[in-house]
Amino acid sequence: MGYKVIVCGATGNVGREMLNILAERQFPVDEIAALASRRSLGTEVSFGDKTLKTKDLDTFDFTGWDIALFAIGSDATKKYAPVAAKAGCVVIDNSSLYRYDPEIPLIVPECNPQAIHDYKNKNIIANPNCSTAQMVVALKPLHDRAKIKRVVVSTYQSVSGAGKEGMDELWDQTKGMYVPGQEKDPAKFQKQIAFNVIPQIDVFMEDGSTKEEWKMVVETKKIVDPSIKVTATCVRVPVFVGHSEAVNIETEEFLDEDEARDILREAPGILVVDKREPGGYVTPVECVGDFATFISRIRQDPTVENGLNFWCVSDNLRKGAALNAVQIAELLGREVLKKG
Repeated sequence: MGYKVIVCGATGNVGREMLNILAERQFPVDEIAALASRRSLGTEVSFGDKTLKTKDLDTFDFTGWDIALFAIGSDATKKYAPVAAKAGCVVIDNSSLYRYDPEIPLIVPECNPQAIHDYKNKNIIANPNCSTAQMVVALKPLHDRAKIKRVVVSTYQSVSGAGKEGMDELWDQTKGMYVPGQEKDPAKFQKQIAFNVIPQIDVFMEDGSTKEEWKMVVETKKIVDPSIKVTATCVRVPVFVGHSEAVNIETEEFLDEDEARDILREAPGILVVDKREPGGYVTPVECVGDFATFISRIRQDPTVENGLNFWCVSDNLRKGAALNAVQIAELLGREVLKKG
């Protein structure tokens, strides 16, 4: 016996990826429904070798369904997630709406699987921000060994993090650089993204940081350890898919780079590719479509007593969103629902 699963926002980048990953990982599905807004009603989406027609989210009855994966943004989630949860369907939400609610677990299965049991508080589980998800997968095993005191991270985030509109804008602006008459002004992003980098993701906050940077701070504390100090600079780069991060950590105990490499090689969800030669590291282009978070450039930081640097790359539509949501569903099934 398997699960009755819903994907809300099935026509978007993340929703489609959720359907792909459910099929790829052979999640035990008895019945599946693809939901979308009324304007996308009837749009066909793929689920393995099947084709599904989207149903209307507004009129859908969640009663009798086990799990709903939400990829519809905070405003719509605020309306529909409580409806699904009240009907007895466990919501796994990809938006930022519930991440900071102390009663709702924020889960990366490789880091804090024990938090799954807190789903009962509101029948809702939160999926972290894409940039946080890949970083904490690497931080957790190192923290368990040497206790991380401080993290300094600079991100290089792809345009797919801003949805289809972001990807279209990069494509159109790049074409417009070469084809007279097809120039494209910034619309989704604050400045030109083609052949440029933009040191702003999300809105600015009072202290000068952006909301994306704030998310990385508070989510790392909630998932790994509230005592970790985190400072982040988040940058949008002209890459279609795949977020990269340059991460510097300071630990309480000394951690040798070779031991750190060994720890990360053994850690779940991580692949270490770290050859000290030209090209001996992973870039965003190479991680697309892969489940793993890739770690390269592991080296000592000689400027502090116990410091390490590393490079972290992952497919943001997968580990940063859809894959993590499906992994949460797998964890929920394994630890709580126990059907499949």
